[in-house]
Amino acid sequence: MTSPRIGEPVNHTAFAVAAAGLALVTLAYVLQPLWRGQRVIALTLAALLVAGTAGLYLWVGTPAALDPAARKSPETIQEAIVQLEAALERSPDQPEGWQLLARQYVRIGERDKALAAYRRAVELDGDDADLLAEVAESRALLDPGRRFDAEAASLLERALTIDPNHERARLFTGVMQRQAGNSADAAAIWESLLPGLEGDAANALRAQINDARADAGLAPLPAPEQPPAGSHAIPVRVALSPALDATELPADTTVFVIARLADGAPMPVAVQRHTLAQLPLQVTLDDADSPMPTARLSAIPEVEVLARISPSGDASRQADDIESAPVRVRLPATGTIDLLLDARR
Repeated sequence: MTSPRIGEPVNHTAFAVAAAGLALVTLAYVLQPLWRGQRVIALTLAALLVAGTAGLYLWVGTPAALDPAARKSPETIQEAIVQLEAALERSPDQPEGWQLLARQYVRIGERDKALAAYRRAVELDGDDADLLAEVAESRALLDPGRRFDAEAASLLERALTIDPNHERARLFTGVMQRQAGNSADAAAIWESLLPGLEGDAANALRAQINDARADAGLAPLPAPEQPPAGSHAIPVRVALSPALDATELPADTTVFVIARLADGAPMPVAVQRHTLAQLPLQVTLDDADSPMPTARLSAIPEVEVLARISPSGDASRQADDIESAPVRVRLPATGTIDLLLDARR
């Protein structure tokens, strides 16, 4: 097969899709042993690898390659490797190219070639913390014992010199410390990553931290604080503006306190009914106030809260209603919401 020269047309769409697919397959293989359920981080890294693959294609190919009559795209990983090798032979000063080639060598189990390609990428761009962390990780995963060697340790140290907050480099440094028997140091490094994680990723890392702490003779981390039951409840104070004369209205005139979707949809997700005589009043809106069981306050991240005097007693807005200005609330609420009934809107 004739390999493409830099700038020659190849099948842009097919190659980009194939290369992205190869990157994702490689990622799935590479991450499995170390990430153990951290789906959020793994998905983020997958997106970064695909973006990098697409960027590399801009170097290898050309937009003119959209022509379907252009050169045949690689159909196998071996063909893609052959084309990458040929392109790098013609233009070797491309760190992204060596990085992608190394990933494909990892995919087919060519350990020595993968390490050599990664080493070449680092020689060309030794100031990229992401690249340094990836190479260190790959060295460990290509090792039969999955261990970080001295060169991997040096790469991680360089990455953290460039970016002291680099999450992958810190994570792998913790793994390296754990492998070396420094469990307390590993736990401390990993604990510094917890504030930036949530959900499954945080739970998986917390489990690893507690394992390391146990090996070091330390107590487990305190259990994470759980939000109290009903944390999506909204405390609301409703008052009548002193500038508004409502004496012409009967004392039993209806006052609604409403939480509705933040996009302005009129259907309330929580509503309470009170009377004008009860003002000022303080209430708490929660799931018990939902008019629809399929749209509960606890399942909604953001709402608008308002109060309305309704002379007609109708929950639907009428021309003579008196309303407060709506207040947008991100749930769970962090304090009491003050509403002032002051105008017809």
